[in-house]
Amino acid sequence: MKGSSSSLIIMIQAVALMILVVVPVAVLGQTPSECNDEKNKLENGCRAVIFGRDPTEACCQQVRAAHLSCVCPLVTPKLVAAIGGAQRAIRLVQGCGRTVPRNFKCGSLTTPA
Repeated sequence: MKGSSSSLIIMIQAVALMILVVVPVAVLGQTPSECNDEKNKLENGCRAVIFGRDPTEACCQQVRAAHLSCVCPLVTPKLVAAIGGAQRAIRLVQGCGRTVPRNFKCGSLTTPA
């Protein structure tokens, strides 16, 4: 049971990382409840990404709609390593149709300059 709980946490963080490296979206104060709802939608829509698969269209829709203020706090060095590194995350986000800015900081991740 503990292993599945750890896998779920890593999966949520991996999905968050995908979102964290995207162009910032104008956010006007997301509530904690809204952020939690967004995190849950990302988890459900992007479950396959943590297992090395490409994002589905449902996942990409969530990535495009994500608010960085909700997901940036989740980015840690451990998460970056778990998803396969920053370059993989950037490629996945770009594959969803989002532009990834250079030298963008979100959580513990800064995209390459």
